Amino acid sequence: MNQIEDIIHNSIEIKKEILANQHLLKRISDASNKIYEAFLQGNKILFCGNGGSAADAQHLASEFTGRFYLDRRALPAEALHTNTSYLTAVANDFSFDVIYSRLIEGIGDEGDILVAMSTSGNSLNILNALDAAKQKGMVTIGFTGSTGGQMKEKADILINIPSDDTPRIQECHIMIGHIICQIVEESMFER
Repeated sequence: MNQIEDIIHNSIEIKKEILANQHLLKRISDASNKIYEAFLQGNKILFCGNGGSAADAQHLASEFTGRFYLDRRALPAEALHTNTSYLTAVANDFSFDVIYSRLIEGIGDEGDILVAMSTSGNSLNILNALDAAKQKGMVTIGFTGSTGGQMKEKADILINIPSDDTPRIQECHIMIGHIICQIVEESMFER
């Protein structure tokens, strides 16, 4: 029982740190506004991540294309790793390090948003994706851990969770992703 309680307390403490960090809360608000503005302009959101972050990316993309709270039209969002034929071909023919950047080169447009998720902030394929997005004139939002890693210098908006514990970081990424989804959905459809 103590271990379970300790894990839950740790998760709560990290969320309390986020709640007390006005700079981080402002960046969450900024990310929500950028996504809202992109949708208003007819742009899309692309998500990328590896492992658990890929699952989180797919989860959040589906909140926009499906629904969050409201029954409304679909919003254009896509997780870049869901085409396994593309993923395995490019990883095999080129490198796993370019799986996202090549796809961004192909389907990214100026004004689109890239949400890049990496708990370390140092995954090379994610860093390459951020570079490709910049070259296309996209806005970049990085979800990462405490230091931001190399992603810190590449993301327009950095949402870095005050933790180095991967599971706790990912829990907070989903919480913040849900906050952004709710703000954007309400802004788009309740005004």
